[in-house]
Amino acid sequence: MHPGRAGRSLGERAANSGVRPPPPAREPSPGRITDAGPDADSDVPDPVEGRHCWVRDPPQAPGTWPGLLVEWRRRAGAWQGRVAFTVAGPDGPALVETWLPAERLEPR
Repeated sequence: MHPGRAGRSLGERAANSGVRPPPPAREPSPGRITDAGPDADSDVPDPVEGRHCWVRDPPQAPGTWPGLLVEWRRRAGAWQGRVAFTVAGPDGPALVETWLPAERLEPR
């Protein structure tokens, strides 16, 4: 506590909250997901932060759209990426979030 204050400082409250900062980012292991995409031999992907990518011909809007790759998953032996991107809609830009096959995603 600081003299002249009635309570704990923001820093003191944060330190006592029980919430800890995330661990430092680690480098991807060989044979795991990298910025370039998933490795087909890997069953357990490393966690990745959002990465910019090109979304090619999504079902909602044919064409190429800039997007943000949020995560990977493997379904029925094939990799899929969860992406968020905007497309031109009748009332202006629309935000789309969906799972797409890895073949439709390309690093940016």
